[in-house]
Amino acid sequence: MTNDSISYAPEHLDDIREIVADILEVETEEVGETTHFADELDADSLRAIEILSQLEKKFTIDIPQTELPRMENLRAVYAVVAERTGW
Repeated sequence: MTNDSISYAPEHLDDIREIVADILEVETEEVGETTHFADELDADSLRAIEILSQLEKKFTIDIPQTELPRMENLRAVYAVVAERTGW
């Protein structure tokens, strides 16, 4: 499944955006759907793991750390979460 073929639920996208913004200590407006977390928002591997952990808690899912390389922007994170939740 590609990120382009996903139908985004605005409320879920906003929840994910808030988690990412909080952990990366940026405004939610700075977290665009295609904003690259590492290159544009200075995310590192520790913060990526924090994001993964918060997503697991928020949506009551398990995300293997092997998914971290995919989770480079909001669209990609949404895709990973959607696969796990069945959205």
